Amino acid sequence: MKPSLLRQAAADYGTPLYVYDVDIVRARFAELDALFGGRFGVSYAVKSNPNIGLLSAIRDCVTTFDVSSYGEMERALSSGCPASDVTFSGPGKRVEEIHRAVRAGLGELVLESVEEAEIANAAAGEFGCKQGALLRINPISVPRRFGVNMAGKPSQFGVDEEDIETAIPRILALPNIDLIGFHIYSGTNSLSHEAIAENFAIFLEVFRKAATLTGRPPQKLVFGSGFGLPYLPTDETLDVAALAAQVIPAIDAFRAEPLMGEAELVLEMGRWLVGPAGWLLTAVIGGKTSRGTTFRICDAGFNNHLAACGMMGTVIRRNWRFANISRPEAEEEVYTLVGPLCTTIDVLASAIALPRLETGDVIAIDYSGAYGLTASPTRFISHPEPREVLLEGSEVRDVTESLLNHWPSTGPMPRQAD
Repeated sequence: MKPSLLRQAAADYGTPLYVYDVDIVRARFAELDALFGGRFGVSYAVKSNPNIGLLSAIRDCVTTFDVSSYGEMERALSSGCPASDVTFSGPGKRVEEIHRAVRAGLGELVLESVEEAEIANAAAGEFGCKQGALLRINPISVPRRFGVNMAGKPSQFGVDEEDIETAIPRILALPNIDLIGFHIYSGTNSLSHEAIAENFAIFLEVFRKAATLTGRPPQKLVFGSGFGLPYLPTDETLDVAALAAQVIPAIDAFRAEPLMGEAELVLEMGRWLVGPAGWLLTAVIGGKTSRGTTFRICDAGFNNHLAACGMMGTVIRRNWRFANISRPEAEEEVYTLVGPLCTTIDVLASAIALPRLETGDVIAIDYSGAYGLTASPTRFISHPEPREVLLEGSEVRDVTESLLNHWPSTGPMPRQAD
């Protein structure tokens, strides 16, 4: 965190404000490359943070942008990424989206079903091309200690491992589909390097089985990373160095196998890369004490950051990492932080100890670079949306894409006719 730059950004652009530090994101890419010795490329999951300014800033770091809608593909293209460096995954692709993506020259379509492969085959035939594809496989098992697991149970994602013996031949028979490899993403947000390593071992075994069924070497294999972040003050940071040390021998042995030597290995990830590089800045706009509880009311709530309010897949809401960047040295007091929304569930933090908070102070919510603004219901109660800025060194650049519900900056407020 760069408190002085964050304070200045809040003063210049107002709050609520999302701030993304490009230098931190690039350092995360470099760390991955160094720890894994260049064995993996990186496919950035655009859904984690689709801001076009950010995508443009990291374009040179990624192997591919992975999109989950044609709208996200348009964002990737707007960032300067060629269509051939885009992969398109997700269980709910519309027929029109598939046609648009194929026509645009999509790199690889991540197939979630045989039916989807047949739709893509028809689209490629219509446009006179052969569409590269990866088959997403839903493994039979996934280790524990993932925030969310998507394998070993009924799932809308991919083809079940036990069904690939019938699915793969059907896809191979489609004349306009080039099945060049496989994709697995079976668990997210794990802080255990042992669990992720165990999951990668499962991936390798499933990839072996799938490649054997095709009878030809795969060109690309995508490992859904599942790297987690320590959102809570009590969380331990994922030991990526220990993970790399555990995984590299298995990866090297895998690459030595006759079928696997030419395969490009790719980590699909987003959260781990951009999450630590972002903050939501929110100002205290009021306060009160009610029946022994001291409240501070902020200008951001779950409309701006659903995850930080514990409303994005969390069973028990716990306090994220908050900092008073206006007076960090003040004596701590205990507060309940709430947003501006007219509902009792708009709670940012409960019984949290922070340096004394006064009206006008700015609070930074850490680990907000992923699944923040675009994963939140910004239209609820029509409060002004947050702006977005990029930090590069000491430079701050406005990359705001939407100012829904913002008031006119000059002139009188509009008045209804009598």
